[in-house]
Amino acid sequence: MKALSNFFTSLVQRFLPDPFVFALILTLILFLSGILFTSHGPIEMVQFWGSGFWNLLAFAMQMSLVIVTGHALASSPLVKKWLRRIAGLAKTPAQGVILVTLGAGIACFINWGFGLIVGALFAKEVAKRVTGSDYRFLIACAYIGFLTWHGGLSGSIPLVAATPDNPMEKTAGLIPLSKTIFADYNIFITVALLVILPIMTRWMMPTGKDVVGIDPALLEEDEKAASLETNFATAPKTFAVRMENSRILTIIIALLGYSYLVYYFVTKGFNIDINTVNLLFFTTGLLLHGTPLSYMNAVANAAKGTAGILIQFPFYAGIQGMMELSGLGGKITNAFISISTPDTFPFLTFLSSGLVNFFVPSGGGHWVVQGPFIMPAAHQLGVDPGIAAMAIAYGEAWMNMAQPFWALPALAIAGLGARDIMGYCVTTLFVSGIIFTLGLTLF
Repeated sequence: MKALSNFFTSLVQRFLPDPFVFALILTLILFLSGILFTSHGPIEMVQFWGSGFWNLLAFAMQMSLVIVTGHALASSPLVKKWLRRIAGLAKTPAQGVILVTLGAGIACFINWGFGLIVGALFAKEVAKRVTGSDYRFLIACAYIGFLTWHGGLSGSIPLVAATPDNPMEKTAGLIPLSKTIFADYNIFITVALLVILPIMTRWMMPTGKDVVGIDPALLEEDEKAASLETNFATAPKTFAVRMENSRILTIIIALLGYSYLVYYFVTKGFNIDINTVNLLFFTTGLLLHGTPLSYMNAVANAAKGTAGILIQFPFYAGIQGMMELSGLGGKITNAFISISTPDTFPFLTFLSSGLVNFFVPSGGGHWVVQGPFIMPAAHQLGVDPGIAAMAIAYGEAWMNMAQPFWALPALAIAGLGARDIMGYCVTTLFVSGIIFTLGLTLF
């Protein structure tokens, strides 16, 4: 396992460009593929790209807020205190690797945005406390835990499939969470990932001369966010300063946010979507930071992690536009469907989703591109719609180990580049692929 990870790390170091350049290259690949494999010409492909370029602005804003509010919550004094306590359980580099992988996997199962951020911050805490740890590998472990997200409580495809008036309701009907997130096969896959991934990362762990150190400055706390006591003690006691450091104002706004969440869940049921998660993160983060100014300092510190998302999401929206409007996404999906039987359909759907994820690294985007082809085919073959939907979801989560887009927030927190971690993630691609395949074929 270690030799395999060393091989892929070396390969990635040589050939993987910056994630933004990666997105530009994928844009050109899909542009040319649309011309070669569909009936559309260059002008039409340009139109498809341009018409899709701004389609995901609202979603990009939601994703950015997940990162910002999740980071601000995770960096609150109480959460950081607990992160330090849990990190203190690790006494050796091996224990640190296991702890980070397991902790990130559990956190991402609960909520993917919170898990990505907490995983990276937790890896930094472990790196501070355990001498001899490979910092880049600990961040890789945090991202490897992301594999559990689409079978978790915030998985976008199973949540959308269970929501009335979703695009696939007429074809597949509403798919209850009992047939997706809480189904036997998903429980098997999730438990297997949480058990096997920490063992696998332990086997991959660099040792001796292979351990790569990191600039100690990257492990220092960000001093830009001054503490409440320092801010309030040194500033003049004007009305403005008192409002900026007012705990009463914070409590009132937090109560307002929690009141709406209670009303929402009472009237709409326990229907968690991205907006409710963001509101929960915002309200709880504001409350735990204590004052508006302290929270805004945390938000300012967190905002740098959104740079990659803000600049790359329009390009992936353009790619999605080309794939959807040119019919190329349908051709890829139908190529797998055409050779499917009821028994092989979930596995081949999983593979097709993994391929599509290179170009559309978004669970919601997958549902738009693949759902119209996968769900009717599943109905015709008599395949359970829950398994068909989750096969799309698993393929997206799986191929994130080779697509660096969602590693951007963790890399921004860590001060690393994609080449520092993706070799380990590509190794994980093969092991996790076996787990997903067994779960889809044995149940």
